[in-house]
Amino acid sequence: GTYNLVIDQGSDFALDLVIKQSGTALNLANYSGRAQLRTTHSASSTSATFTVTITNASEGALKIQLPGNTSKLLAAGQYVYDLEIFTANDSIVKRIIQGDVTLTPEVTR
Repeated sequence: GTYNLVIDQGSDFALDLVIKQSGTALNLANYSGRAQLRTTHSASSTSATFTVTITNASEGALKIQLPGNTSKLLAAGQYVYDLEIFTANDSIVKRIIQGDVTLTPEVTR
């Protein structure tokens, strides 16, 4: 799915998700997650990497996070991101969510 994000520069960001397949929570016991932020889809380097934590594997729950000390180093503006879950050796890879990110400028420093 597509879900656009707004992240405040210099603030901690977190998003909790529950992954369902055919209406039932997907057991994430054998999965890990990864999510990246880039300036464009074709950018060769990442602007930042989100921390992805499986918070309740049997319920399909995970969290993506970007700490404020990372977001404050990024230029305010538009980015893109996606989140994937994957099994060992990338034998199964599923893109869960993707979208645009607006990084709003920080005033108070």
